[in-house]
Amino acid sequence: MADDNPWTILETDVVYDNPWIRVEHNNVLNPAGNPGIYGTVSFKNRAVAVVPLADNGDTWLVGQYRFPLHEYHWEVPMGGAPAGESALDCAIRELKEETGLEAAAVEELCRLHTSNCITDEAAVAFIAKGLTEGEAEPEETEQLTLKRLPFNEALAMAMDGRITDAISVAALMKVRLLGLA
Repeated sequence: MADDNPWTILETDVVYDNPWIRVEHNNVLNPAGNPGIYGTVSFKNRAVAVVPLADNGDTWLVGQYRFPLHEYHWEVPMGGAPAGESALDCAIRELKEETGLEAAAVEELCRLHTSNCITDEAAVAFIAKGLTEGEAEPEETEQLTLKRLPFNEALAMAMDGRITDAISVAALMKVRLLGLA
């Protein structure tokens, strides 16, 4: 049956734990019954992204230096929803924090797992419409550049590799596939 777990966990050690992630080293028996190891990274927040879409078809991207990649990246506004905060509430909060935008309507686009072979990170992406512009309120760890551009240009950036963040790429493509922009 597809839901049966073919892995046997013999022992789990927590290698690292902080407020954002937990890294575990698992001694396992693999599906063939042979001993092995499996490392996993568990995220304590859900990733939440939002594609803001203006009435004229423009969208906004956020640019920032991403420490793990040691590179500057463009992506849709996003952040983390801690336990107890709904993904929708997080999307509304992150949209305001990162762009200054407030939305009259926010709808779910898709749910995904970013790299399910190594992490349990879950993501939810939304689309925001009926936008009102205001002042951004970034967190102290965020040094952001905000870019307003036609949606088709943002989609082109996802298609040609200028946007590589998996959640951003999926969300932008989903907006196009659903015919929302």
